[in-house]
Amino acid sequence: MTDASGAGAEALDRSAPGDGSRPAAGDPLAVRVRTEGDASHLRPSAALLRDLVERIGGADDHFLVVQRVPDLPDVFLQVWHAEGEEYRVEHRSSRAVFLGTDLPADDRDRVVAAVVDWSLGADGWDHGITWEPVDADPPVDEPQLPEELRGAVEERVRTLIRCGYLDRGALAEVAEEHLIGSARAARAGFGPGRRPVSPGQARELVDRLWLARVAESADWSGTTDPERVTEAFAALERRGITAREDFACCAGCGRSDIDGEAGPGARGYVFFHRGATGSAVAGQGLALVYGGFDGTGTTAVAVAREVVAALANAGLSTEWDGEPDSSVLVTPVNWRKRLVG
Repeated sequence: MTDASGAGAEALDRSAPGDGSRPAAGDPLAVRVRTEGDASHLRPSAALLRDLVERIGGADDHFLVVQRVPDLPDVFLQVWHAEGEEYRVEHRSSRAVFLGTDLPADDRDRVVAAVVDWSLGADGWDHGITWEPVDADPPVDEPQLPEELRGAVEERVRTLIRCGYLDRGALAEVAEEHLIGSARAARAGFGPGRRPVSPGQARELVDRLWLARVAESADWSGTTDPERVTEAFAALERRGITAREDFACCAGCGRSDIDGEAGPGARGYVFFHRGATGSAVAGQGLALVYGGFDGTGTTAVAVAREVVAALANAGLSTEWDGEPDSSVLVTPVNWRKRLVG
């Protein structure tokens, strides 16, 4: 690591556009960083991002990819570097605009500054860098889906976007597979096993609905109910209760799988499954499954009481009859989950 006197350190003090403030080194940035090996850092500090860029080049740590939060289609920055070799820096700002450049191995501070400033959304983040087009997949005009198919796929994808836990890649897979073998697909001429939605059509549909939700959420202010749930679950984790969101497909599978999630000393668990997330989206409240790892009703009741208290501290109301076999229902709940991707 270098000291804090270079261009990368200067980038930590530059203002995000429009607010006139200077981000502190520990303030979170509205990005997600993925490194080689699929390590993921959501909303890292500028200081951590600087460290991640500085260290790339060693074994199994040659690149990182930075995306906006929420993720924006075809918008990212990535860096590749091996020890002693040039830095390869690329960024994409749209489907049609993909640019790259090579910077000297000893120009690490300029690379760090560019990555941090891009993550801040700073004007002139690439000052002094000469870019060339990257030879990549060009935009392709996809044929329109038949109306009968499009409506059904859109309904499914829109619901999952409102749930808020899948990224664009996973949503595109859902869009491709949703109607395989269905009567709708058969009526449209797609036999068993054939995908009625192409990868390009899936991506276009998902990106359109994703951006609509991003625009919608821009008008939200303050803390949302899903963020309150996350806050409560984080507090429960600190108290030895394993807490998971959108976990497993149903209560039975969740109870079977939750043991594998428990950390040392965990006394109990709480989770809501994917079906419960869908019910919350539909305005039916959020049903929580809970229990003790010792399997006793006494521990289950104690866990439920802690769950109810943590949710209350986060500003949420619940319904629970005090019985160990009854779910805790978070109600009312307005499921406005901000997208990450």
